[in-house]
Amino acid sequence: MSPEPIGLVFPGQGTQRQAMGAPWRDTESWALVEEISRHAGEDVEELLLRTDAERLRRTDLAQLAVFGVTMVAHDQARRAGLLTGVAGCAGHSLGEYSALVAAGALSLADGAALVAARGRAMRAAAEAADGTMGALVAAPLERVTELVDGLRAAGVPIWVANVNAPGQVVLSGSRAGVERAALEAPGIGGKLITLPVGGAFHSPFMAPAAERLADALADVRFAARHTPVVANTDARPYHGDGDWRELAVRQLTSPVRWEESVRTLTDRLGCARLIELGPGRTLTGMIRRIRPDTEVIAVDGPEALTALAAREALA
Repeated sequence: MSPEPIGLVFPGQGTQRQAMGAPWRDTESWALVEEISRHAGEDVEELLLRTDAERLRRTDLAQLAVFGVTMVAHDQARRAGLLTGVAGCAGHSLGEYSALVAAGALSLADGAALVAARGRAMRAAAEAADGTMGALVAAPLERVTELVDGLRAAGVPIWVANVNAPGQVVLSGSRAGVERAALEAPGIGGKLITLPVGGAFHSPFMAPAAERLADALADVRFAARHTPVVANTDARPYHGDGDWRELAVRQLTSPVRWEESVRTLTDRLGCARLIELGPGRTLTGMIRRIRPDTEVIAVDGPEALTALAAREALA
């Protein structure tokens, strides 16, 4: 691998798809799926190989499935010797748990148990409050923030949930609130696309889930020192000097500051290359909009890993 510092990024819920584990099934790292299943209390192999797309939309199952694939991809990349020189990790929402395990801040067992508990808590909170999310594209963040603040001042429950990239902000709140934002989006030069999600994530609607997650985190131990992980809630890197229990709980009701997080990886931590590990290439697309001058590589299957290894061997 190049001596230049690299950053690892991990996708979150919404990237799941049917049979997404199949490409990884014959790798050495597939053995991790059994361990994840044991600590999560769910048959993750079933989720990754045989569960249909509709069932995978269920929040708790989607999160376990994505976590499972990201952990297999990370371990296989490590076995291939492609992860030397990692200067930082970050994950988008759920992906933060993959980042914490990859960075050595959290054990795989604790990561699997926490992802399972988080998914169940978020599903329960979503079922108790009829909320949804929508991606507002093309409008500048300042105008989106003004729109959301104005709607909330008028009593409409809606918040900024994700700041993903220039021109891509996700809103979260009541269904009526997201519909109202869709009507007003053209006035700020944007368009709102409703997302097929199970609830109003990263908003105050998730307060009950945050309370349940706090209970699950109470006895979890985080490493005193680890590779820096950029937190979603404040886009700051922590290498053992942060309260990950508090950060994880706050993440459920706070915006994911992904655009800032990417800039932290590249500017503050000096990552000259970013590698996305897991299903799809969602983060790769965002990163190319945020930092078009930074090399980003998506490892979404063994073939991509083999291609990267071959390229590095020639470098």
